[in-house]
Amino acid sequence: MSKQITPYKESTLGKKEQVTQMFDTISGEYDGLNRVISMGIDVKWRKKVIELVKAKNPENALDIATGTGDLAIMMAESTAAKKIIGLDLSVGMLEVGKKKILDKNLADKIEMVVGDSENIPYPDNYFDAITVSFGIRNFETLEKGLAEIYRVLKPNGIFVILETSVPTKFPFKQGYGFYTKFILPLIGKLFSKDNSAYGYLSESAANFPFGEALNNILRKVSFIECKAMPQTFGVATIYTATKK
Repeated sequence: MSKQITPYKESTLGKKEQVTQMFDTISGEYDGLNRVISMGIDVKWRKKVIELVKAKNPENALDIATGTGDLAIMMAESTAAKKIIGLDLSVGMLEVGKKKILDKNLADKIEMVVGDSENIPYPDNYFDAITVSFGIRNFETLEKGLAEIYRVLKPNGIFVILETSVPTKFPFKQGYGFYTKFILPLIGKLFSKDNSAYGYLSESAANFPFGEALNNILRKVSFIECKAMPQTFGVATIYTATKK
């Protein structure tokens, strides 16, 4: 990333603390607003992530930056994994997720854990599958977070990232730029109690490395078989990688 993007420009807190504060603030409204902003397409993308994980028959899985647990819940419902850990810094988001998990009677399969992607509280070579959906650009130090993920992933385990990206072809590039610069922050201001949050989310998306640039960072950390699969004209990308 060319520069450190943070939610609150005037804050003296580090990015990690600011992101935690932001998600704690918007946790109650996040799910509904996220569906509006993405027009529901994010559900389709998440299903593709689950299919990639399911094909590997994991016994255990880690969903980093799990938020309110959407991907962890889908994993519990659609794969044979016996144990899924949802890890996130935001207690507010995790509390919303816990309620959803209880409503779906999945508490025996999913554990929501307060934790840091740059200091994952599990031993080396522990998880068969690791996922991150719309959270990797919130890492304070990207390579450090990826190195931690590499450490706790089992050899031949699967790592799947779902993240926003920037379309490169006309007219999708121009349309995406207009939407993220003007429409997304406006929706945030109208419906969110945190005016800065959705401006940050669009700005961080625009500045985050995507496609082969992110694959090269994954390779630098030692991941192999790195692939990027653009979704919906390139507004998001699914990445897969594994460990030697």
